[in-house]
Amino acid sequence: MDRWSGYLNTHKDRFLGELLGLLRIKSVSTDPAYQAEVRGAARWTADRMHQAGIEGVRVMETGGHPVVYGEWLHAPGKPTVLIYGHFDVQPADPLQLWTSPPFEPLVRDGRVYARGASDMKGNLVLPILACEAWLQTEGALPVNVKFLFEGEEEIGSPSLAPFITDHRELLACDVAVSADSAQYNEEQPALWVGLRGLCGVQIGVRSAATDLHSGVMGGIAPNAVHALVRIIDSLRSPDGRILVKGFYDDVLPLSQAEREALARLPDDTAAIKRQTGIRAVCGEPGFTPLERNWVRPTLDVNGMWGGFQGEGSKTIIPCEAHAKITCRLVPNQHPERILECLKAHIAAHSPAEVAVSVSPMCGHAESYMVSPDHWGMAAAGHTLATLYGKAPFHMRMGATVPVTALFLKLLGVDTVSFGFGMDDEQIHAPDEFIRLSNFEQGQRAFCMLLPELGLRGPAR
Repeated sequence: MDRWSGYLNTHKDRFLGELLGLLRIKSVSTDPAYQAEVRGAARWTADRMHQAGIEGVRVMETGGHPVVYGEWLHAPGKPTVLIYGHFDVQPADPLQLWTSPPFEPLVRDGRVYARGASDMKGNLVLPILACEAWLQTEGALPVNVKFLFEGEEEIGSPSLAPFITDHRELLACDVAVSADSAQYNEEQPALWVGLRGLCGVQIGVRSAATDLHSGVMGGIAPNAVHALVRIIDSLRSPDGRILVKGFYDDVLPLSQAEREALARLPDDTAAIKRQTGIRAVCGEPGFTPLERNWVRPTLDVNGMWGGFQGEGSKTIIPCEAHAKITCRLVPNQHPERILECLKAHIAAHSPAEVAVSVSPMCGHAESYMVSPDHWGMAAAGHTLATLYGKAPFHMRMGATVPVTALFLKLLGVDTVSFGFGMDDEQIHAPDEFIRLSNFEQGQRAFCMLLPELGLRGPAR
């Protein structure tokens, strides 16, 4: 048995306790009320990296939420690996749907329940623990390692591009490894070869200076909520096709080989329905559920509000209404162009009797693709095959990890997605959790990945 493996077993209770401490920090990046908590999570991460034996650890300012950097660069001739993760989390709302409080982590039935458990605090600590295990048992790492942990991933990483641009030399590396990832299931490993991009807008509608009495002004005053509903309804056809002019112009058609490769993967529709409670899958006609979920673009309303929403009745004509919309983008679509298409469509479909504003929402991100033949992917594939006893699926993923495209554009390196969450772990939803078995499996996996990257990567 590798000595690092014994170290992980000896300290597994301590590692779990440390994760629970991180999960108690309410590092919600989208809400200014939690700014100090996000900074607290950055300090926790920096302290834990220093404790692990990582050098040069520091919390660095970005103009937004901070990032944490660290390094261990004492493996001459070996490649340099940049490990990425994020310590911010999604809001916990709606709180009433949680079985236990979201920031009071609960261990139950082999799972840890808390906001951020799977996405991605449980994954963030894995490479730190792996480095500690190597350094405590071998006194050295098999590769050179740099760490970049951020606090803005859940809002689209708006400060990351200028930070990377300003610190190219500090972050220079041969490959990046993102711990913000997942496996297919507990028995079948997976590697992501593609991620969708992201952009979004917030729509504001105003119809009067104030809410109006629905009897006194009913029949003559415009209703902001009605106007917003008309705009929202114009965005998609009843069968799921997006009706925004120009939205599909740059989408590359799927090749027959790509469609055949996707068709060979298991059909998880029934399992998805059971896990999520949806009555039926839906979406753009002419594509399979897997194609819609991974390789076609989307447009979704994330929230709408306006008018009276308290208990009972209030007979008003609302003077304002709002909606948040995000789009997941596929290769060759560009966020800036899609935003312009959205603005033009909303302007063309806004009723004349109301004033409508459209503002970009969240940081935007390009989609990302990596070749399965990349040496970093080969190292990760060998690691997972050894650990699980079967080769990993090569998957596209419908979600967005903005840093992957940024690393390629600004540092000229590809990113290997190597994380141990699961799609069914309620990320971004109430009762988020991570399996303890995956938390422990991920520690072993990172310990195994480091020497594989050293063997396969370019010599320096």
